[in-house]
Amino acid sequence: MQQVKHIFKKELKDYFTSPIAYIVITIFLMVTGWFFFMTFFLNNQANLRNFYGLLPFTFAFVIPAVTMRLFSEEMSIGSYEVLLTMPVSFRDIILGKFLAGSAFVAAMLLPTLSYPITISFVGNLDLGPIFGGYVGAILLGAAYTAVGLFASSLTRNQIVAFIIGLLICFSLTLIDKMLLFFPGSVVKVIGYIGADYHFQNIAKGILDSRDILYFASLIFLGLYGTALAMAEKK
Repeated sequence: MQQVKHIFKKELKDYFTSPIAYIVITIFLMVTGWFFFMTFFLNNQANLRNFYGLLPFTFAFVIPAVTMRLFSEEMSIGSYEVLLTMPVSFRDIILGKFLAGSAFVAAMLLPTLSYPITISFVGNLDLGPIFGGYVGAILLGAAYTAVGLFASSLTRNQIVAFIIGLLICFSLTLIDKMLLFFPGSVVKVIGYIGADYHFQNIAKGILDSRDILYFASLIFLGLYGTALAMAEKK
């Protein structure tokens, strides 16, 4: 775990020394802030329903941009080969990078705490959905980070990694909205695959073990796929 901690600190520091990180955070806050406050004043409701409704789609675009460099950059400049000569395992590298990406997503969410604080002055907030929504956001962000990490492990090109991650994350976000195109025998299975479905369940303030298990499984599959991809390259 000491090696994981070292890689985590290095990757997290690299995020905040890069202008791209601040550009991504700015775009994320501008998009979510604009849509939240615009719909908030139109609907005149003291809740975060519109913010949570938009969040999976925003994450599907933003998180692949955050994670695209994690392995692609290492392979492109040749530093990954140097990393492998050090006393670290694949597991240490993958976990360190995954935790750094997840921590960055959590840091990106921190300024949005101003949304519930702001609307608490004009209405009575239901704290259950607020708490559940942020727990769901962390789980969703971690799951998409694992997917983005997997996409980054597939190619040396960061743009290609971004596109692959974007396609997978958007597919997971939209698939439960397209159930009409699937036969009835598989509708429940396809619906369960949808990340937005599970996130919205948690955002209602209900922590169901099935939703938590879904995100844990998605994280595991993303990290396991990353391990297989990097082992193949070695």
